[in-house]
Amino acid sequence: MRFVTYRADLESEARLGVVVDDGVIDVAILGERAGVSLPSRMLDLIDLGRPATDAVRDILGNLKPHWRVGAARPLSDVTLLAPIPRPRKNIFGIGLNYVEHVAESATSLDTAKELPKQPVLFSKPPTTVIGPGQPVVHRGDITRQLDWEVELAVVIGSVARRVAPEDALKHVFGYSVCIDMSARDCRRAGQWIYSKGQDSYAPMGPCIVTADEIPDPQVLDLWLTVNGVEKQRSNTRNMLFKVDYLISDISQGITLEPGDIIATGTPEGVGAGRSPQEWVWPGDVIEAEVVGIGKLRHPVVAG
Repeated sequence: MRFVTYRADLESEARLGVVVDDGVIDVAILGERAGVSLPSRMLDLIDLGRPATDAVRDILGNLKPHWRVGAARPLSDVTLLAPIPRPRKNIFGIGLNYVEHVAESATSLDTAKELPKQPVLFSKPPTTVIGPGQPVVHRGDITRQLDWEVELAVVIGSVARRVAPEDALKHVFGYSVCIDMSARDCRRAGQWIYSKGQDSYAPMGPCIVTADEIPDPQVLDLWLTVNGVEKQRSNTRNMLFKVDYLISDISQGITLEPGDIIATGTPEGVGAGRSPQEWVWPGDVIEAEVVGIGKLRHPVVAG
């Protein structure tokens, strides 16, 4: 299933929806029609776990025409927000997780040329998250080197504490798309959080695809363009540390909780790795996709 957070109009509250064909069905209203209590927010759905998603699936499987009344809207008539508009915690970012990106970063960003022996972790505050179509803000007084990174995002569905790699995927609720924007000239003493943690630097969406629809997260094509020109194209099979290992590694020292997000790293083709280097500026448009999950499109604006 594909779950979204949407707003029916500018004055409406954010609501949880499930995408069916070219429409979005409000989950809480659907539950009311079927006599079942279902949540109206994504984090509440994740907290409830598999019984809630199974209930949505069962209702959809037995959908009666009158249940759609007041619950279904065309996707074209709603505004999609980030699936989790305000994460409870910082996003876990993974650096240098594709071999070719390690090489280009060593050349252009003064990182080590050797492959990491452990996942490289950083974080992005909840205030970085924006939804589909929202602008990425370019602060010209702060950065002259705003860069792009397309990534697969993993959403945790149940508490993961000291889990083994072979058990890790059992703790995944689903997957989404993230663009890890990075102000390359804002690193401080080698630390990345100010470079990657500024407002609007984590476009995310357009949905969360539940884990049952993606049994193997290591077979997904992903790409990114700037102004229609392809900059990145790869496949998640090329990750140095796979999703199961990332979850296991983080969970050895940090408990992962429902709704936590892991941005799993980017392939080669970032602006800093090009010769000459390339950056995005106000007026540019970034598009990115993880095939099978969805596509994001974001303008860059001055701020």
